[in-house]
Amino acid sequence: MASQATAPPARAGIGRIVAASLVGTTIEWYDFFLYGSAAALVFNTLFFPSSDPLVGTLLSFLTYAVGFAARPLGGAVFGHFGDRMGRKKLLVISLLMMGGATFAMGLLPTHASIGVGAPVLLTVLRLVQGFALGGEWGGAVLLVSEHGGDARRGFWASWPQAGAPGGNLLATGVLALLAAVQSEEAFLAWGWRVPFLLSGVLVMIGLWIRISVTESPVFLKAQREAEAAAAAGAEQKPPVVEVFRRSWREVLTAIGTRFGENISYYILTAFVLVYVTVHLDLPKSDALNAVLIGSALHFVTIPLWGALSDRVGRRPVTLIGAVGMAGWAFAFFALLDTKSFPVIALAVTVGLLFHGAMYGPQAAFISELFDTKVRYSGASLGSQLASIVAGALAPIIAVELLKDYGSALPVALYMSFAALVTAVTVRFARETKGRDLSADETGGPAPVPAPRREGSLPLGG
Repeated sequence: MASQATAPPARAGIGRIVAASLVGTTIEWYDFFLYGSAAALVFNTLFFPSSDPLVGTLLSFLTYAVGFAARPLGGAVFGHFGDRMGRKKLLVISLLMMGGATFAMGLLPTHASIGVGAPVLLTVLRLVQGFALGGEWGGAVLLVSEHGGDARRGFWASWPQAGAPGGNLLATGVLALLAAVQSEEAFLAWGWRVPFLLSGVLVMIGLWIRISVTESPVFLKAQREAEAAAAAGAEQKPPVVEVFRRSWREVLTAIGTRFGENISYYILTAFVLVYVTVHLDLPKSDALNAVLIGSALHFVTIPLWGALSDRVGRRPVTLIGAVGMAGWAFAFFALLDTKSFPVIALAVTVGLLFHGAMYGPQAAFISELFDTKVRYSGASLGSQLASIVAGALAPIIAVELLKDYGSALPVALYMSFAALVTAVTVRFARETKGRDLSADETGGPAPVPAPRREGSLPLGG
């Protein structure tokens, strides 16, 4: 008889888990990407006024990068407690932190009101966003991966991944709608605040859905084994220590896998807003609508790439995306330079299709690299460390290259190089498709989950 971890999941049960992860992840990415879009379009004027538009944008993107710097710390903290206490509780906390910080951004005074205090407060809230998102990704994909069966894990685990374009679609759509119905003066005066305040409503919806899910059965099994090992006197080490002691190669693999995917995504969705509006001097609506169209198709195709990885493997699908992106980087900017909206939309959409091939299988692939006892910590750290060297710097490097050279060619070379790093990493990584997540491969005792006090209730019910 198949074990609980390997048996196909009940459709209704896995459906609830997927829905909870997708909705929660979409809301958190909405909050995170809303900042990126605002950094490109309004924060440079409201919080970092400068005589040179690109200098103001560069300063704005520096605070954008601060959020990425906080993500590994969030991954380590959430991963530690997630590996000891469970995935569900930490996901509820991350959602509340992210939503609260985003809502507060909508209430901030601008530079014109309080001077330098405005960007300082904005940066602090951005740090909270990054810390929360650092713990969100690992928990969301693990909850689905560990509930789903081995045969279709790529498909099920890709749904939380679709939360990224879903959140970007929602954030860009709200901004595009406001930009379309408001004058430039009204949008800069108060309209930009509306999407941030809307986060408060979205978080309540996400919280209501997320607290209804059950804890991962794979984690509960590991928890029982850890308690038995502790009772027998086995020495226990913190999950983060175990990750770097036994699974450092897997952490490096996760970083390399995310490198090209992360850089290309933020150039395709954040830097493109700057390139189209500042460098090409086109309307904001052209840039926003192009990202909107691309994100819609991106959202639909990510689960298809995940399903394909269940058939042919995680590595081949990721290689399709990485090699495709390495070549498309040059066509991308050539198409943008036509200044034709349909062509710009095509450039963004095709780029996001290649990105989806890297991103769709990624949740299952990274989850399958680590044992249960350190999976939350390992997946979160590998993913979020990549964010510092990749996504955090991508818009900044791209803006600086454009500013220094006045040409998109250096940016295309940067994108292409990053994609090739991912291609080489995946080429030499081991295939993980079909791994039984309940079976540990690195050995060693599991860390002890925190004991539940008699009569206490877990967070989230």
